[in-house]
Amino acid sequence: MKYNVNGVNLNVLEQGSGSTTLIFLHYFGGSSLEWQSVMSQLSAQYRCLAIDLRGYGDSDAPLTGYSIDDMLDDVITLLNTFNLNKFVLVGHSMSGKVALALAARQPEGLQALILVSPSPPVPEPIPDGERQKLLQGYGQRSAAEQTLKNITEAPVSKAVREQIIADDLRTAKPAWDAWLLVGSKEDISDRMSAISVPVHIIVGTDDRALPPDVQHRMVLPYLKTASFDTIEKAGHLLPWEVPDKLTLFIQKKLNTLVQDKTNVLSL
Repeated sequence: MKYNVNGVNLNVLEQGSGSTTLIFLHYFGGSSLEWQSVMSQLSAQYRCLAIDLRGYGDSDAPLTGYSIDDMLDDVITLLNTFNLNKFVLVGHSMSGKVALALAARQPEGLQALILVSPSPPVPEPIPDGERQKLLQGYGQRSAAEQTLKNITEAPVSKAVREQIIADDLRTAKPAWDAWLLVGSKEDISDRMSAISVPVHIIVGTDDRALPPDVQHRMVLPYLKTASFDTIEKAGHLLPWEVPDKLTLFIQKKLNTLVQDKTNVLSL
């Protein structure tokens, strides 16, 4: 379903029901479709919403408005539309950075952040050569196929490979260029001290886009408290590569969140 947010129609996949809503955000060059398998496993207990950010998937692609703050403003406005009392943000890669910025605003109802291979709050360490390859390869299937090889480790089906490539190719050029030239370079580290909810990070041990050491050097040091976990023999696209293992991780962290609140109430 599409919702008009800040003058842009954003596509949202909706599934399940529950007192807590899980908000899923996608990676650069991806879409909400990466969360389908995870959502189907969690929807019996939680309301699940997966958003195509502006310029991605089936959402509108305006010529401007792709900074970190632009994207988080879209998400906050959308959340206000749903009038959520309790929600958890699940951000992946690019949108991990958006989720961190959003959490720093301390929106009412936010319970926790679950970040999958998040882009750091400081400029993302994309080598200049790789950045230029991505810019020059925009819209080319051969480039999308190479990107797929670079960012996955665990085997995926032919249908999944084709969807990853399709999402890459249908990303709007303004969104593509803006992330590589502006968003990925933004420094929002001075906002991280304002994050007051639990943060849980997970990354594939064989992630070549944002390896585990990037999280240790460029993400964890800026957070007051955060947990860190890995999934063996997986790359950057955990929702596509190992959805069952990622679902178990998310479920575990959500259960811990409930237990912690129960313990606080019993004191």
